[in-house]
Order: sequence, then C-alpha cells, then structure tokens
Amino acid sequence: MSPRARTSRFIGKFSGRLGFLGLTLVYVLLVAACLGTLAREDELSLGRNPVANLLKTVGEFANPSFLDVWFGNTHLEYKSDDGTVLRVENRQEVEMDYLAGLGRATWTTIRIATLGSLLGALLGLPLAVLTARNLAAPKPLAWLAKGVLDVTRSIHTLVFGLVLVGIVGLGPTAGILAIGLHSMGTYGKLFAEAIESLDMAAIDAVRSVGATSDQVFFNAVWPSVLPQFVSSHLYVWEFNIRDSTILGLIGAGGLGLLITEATALFQWGRLATVLIVIVLMVSAFDAISRRIRQALS
Repeated sequence: MSPRARTSRFIGKFSGRLGFLGLTLVYVLLVAACLGTLAREDELSLGRNPVANLLKTVGEFANPSFLDVWFGNTHLEYKSDDGTVLRVENRQEVEMDYLAGLGRATWTTIRIATLGSLLGALLGLPLAVLTARNLAAPKPLAWLAKGVLDVTRSIHTLVFGLVLVGIVGLGPTAGILAIGLHSMGTYGKLFAEAIESLDMAAIDAVRSVGATSDQVFFNAVWPSVLPQFVSSHLYVWEFNIRDSTILGLIGAGGLGLLITEATALFQWGRLATVLIVIVLMVSAFDAISRRIRQALS
C-alpha cells in the first residue's frame, strides 16, 4: 500500500461519528490531565482573600484616570507622615499631559503594527507561492519555504521582540521587525491556502501557451487571489494592532510601555484609561476592515 493510500485510510478512520467521539475523548482526557496535575502541584490556588482583592481592583478600574481632566483635584497636597506638605499637584493638568503622551504612544503602536504587517506580507508572499501545491514549485524550494513559514509562525512575536531588542536596540524598529517576522508565517499560510483554492483551468490555460512562471502568477493567479489577499492582510493587521500593544513591555515603545508603568506602580486607574484606548482603537479598525471586506466580497 502506498504512503498516500495509508494516509487516506488513516484520515478516513477519524472522519465519521465514531472518530469524532474518539477525538473528543482524547481532548477530555487531556483537559483532565491538565487539571489533575495542576491540582496535585497546588497551582490552582486563588491566593488569600481573592474576593476582597477582586472588589478592590474592580473599584479602582471603575475610576479611569482620564476623568481627572474634568473632575481631578486642582490643589492635591502630598504630605509626609508628620503633616509637612511635600508638593502640590493640579491633577487636571497632570492628566492632560498624560493623555498627550498616551496619544503619542497610540500613534507609535499603530505605526509598529502597520509597518510590521506590511513587512510580513511582503516576506510571506513569495514563500506562499513556493508552498502552494497547485503551482508545483520545485520540491526542495517548497520544503524550504514551508519550513521557514512553520518556524516563524511557531515563534511568538514577544520572543522575536526580545531577540531583536538585543540586536537593534530599544524602540519601534525592534517591534516592526518582530511583527514582520512572526506575521510572515501567518501570511504565507493564508496566502498559500488562497492560491490552492484557485480553479486550475485558468492557470493551465496560461501555461499551455508557453507562459513563464512569472507570467502565470501575474496573469492567472494574482487577479483571482487579490481579494482574498486583501482580506487576509486586514485580518492579520487587526491582530497585530492588538499584539503590538504587548511589545512595549520589552522596550519596543507604544502603549505597552504605559501598561508596564501602570502595572508596576499599581495605577489601575491609568491602566483602565490605556485599556479603554486599546479597545476603542481595535474596535475602530475592526469596523473599517469589515467594511472593506464587504466591499471586496
């Protein structure tokens, strides 16, 4: 029996209802093993006074710092233990300055996600062409391209960021490169799947007249897959906007830096303000990308 026939037979065993139940049982056993081992290692504890800590944290999150722009104390005094006034602060002015910095950090995050996504798409496209089975690229090149895509997709953006910060230094450049390298694997997989879903009749017709590989791609493949490419790009771009907020934790700048500062100082009000900005930014981009995808469909 050929390897392909053995593979088809193996897959066929799991395609029916019995196979689905078997896979479900395996999943249930995996979940039970995870819970059991964590419980045995006493790693499922909620700590001391979890309810009181939760209520306190929720109360602080319910008062985001941006409200100080309108309701903040204009003459807030900081005193020592003996009552000596150490300094006086206008909370409204302080929060206005913070919001200005928050705006600059948001723009940095958008730039990291945008340029990183574009870099990933440009790097992933030629690798997708090589790995798409219906384009019949030379096998050594196809295997090499698939290996590169699998590796970059497997390594998290944060890991790439940690390495690149050590190479290029702190700042947005490390974040852009980290987003680009990880996204390359995702783009390559999505682009290759889009190419493999094509009707091969048009591609074969172009090949039959003696077209080169470049001519086949740009005349038969590219016009058909462009809408799917744009849709995939918007999806990954949206994901990278969320992902880029974390890169500030390792020194890439942007909103992640403000998140680090707020959590390190237990400033849950300011963290709430940053999270509100992230939610609004992602929601706005999701609405825009949805409109574009609808226009393309």
